[in-house]
Amino acid sequence: MLAEIKNISFSYEEGHSILRDISFPIDKGQIITILGPNGVGKTTLLNCIANLITPTVGEIMLEGRALNKMSPKEIAMKVAFVPQLIVPSFSYEVLSYVVTGCAPRIGTFEKPKKFHYDIARSALEQMGVTHISHKFYTHISGGERQLASIARALAQRPKIILMDEPTAHLDYGNQIKVLKIIKKVTEDGFSAVITTHNPDHALLLGGKVAALSQNGQFVFGKSEEVISGEFLSMLYDTDLHLYHISDISRDVCVVPTI
Repeated sequence: MLAEIKNISFSYEEGHSILRDISFPIDKGQIITILGPNGVGKTTLLNCIANLITPTVGEIMLEGRALNKMSPKEIAMKVAFVPQLIVPSFSYEVLSYVVTGCAPRIGTFEKPKKFHYDIARSALEQMGVTHISHKFYTHISGGERQLASIARALAQRPKIILMDEPTAHLDYGNQIKVLKIIKKVTEDGFSAVITTHNPDHALLLGGKVAALSQNGQFVFGKSEEVISGEFLSMLYDTDLHLYHISDISRDVCVVPTI
């Protein structure tokens, strides 16, 4: 087990509880898709796992150590985070931005070496965006920034990659590309935890599902065991059906009518 989320809850200062008694493991090479409607705490849960915020109750263990007892560098060597909203602070070239993913493995007063840039180029190639390597990060589209940020996470060489809505701002073709990359990196031994609003992403990726509902219910399990038409209708408070398409040998989520 790489990590374990143990009975965590999170409340904001005004007392509003957004996560309640959440527990699940993260195993090597596993995909976990966090599903749920707006406002139920998907991003908050991801931020807790990334150690960006501290749970009000409970703890998160990373390879047997309490996350809040580890240094930022120790965490960064094991966990990479791709946020949903990326606001560039400096006008880096994309390649220079991606190579910053190697920072946890570079000494304090060292500069990136050739092999660090080779790692960054490989990550950009994996994302299919080598053509933007020498463009300024502030001059590329939101979708290209998303792909570059995922490349930066890959260059970090972590054990767990956290992605908050990784297909946000992407056209449909690039959404599928990102899902394929998530699948591939887990086959290579990485673990991936992603949030999404789209149940079809969970159906395509397989693995495990962590579902948060408006009434505070939390469900964790294999995607094929958790996801059903009734469950999705309850989760999103709308009429949704699950159908098996024999030609492609998988289930799809559809809305019968609008």
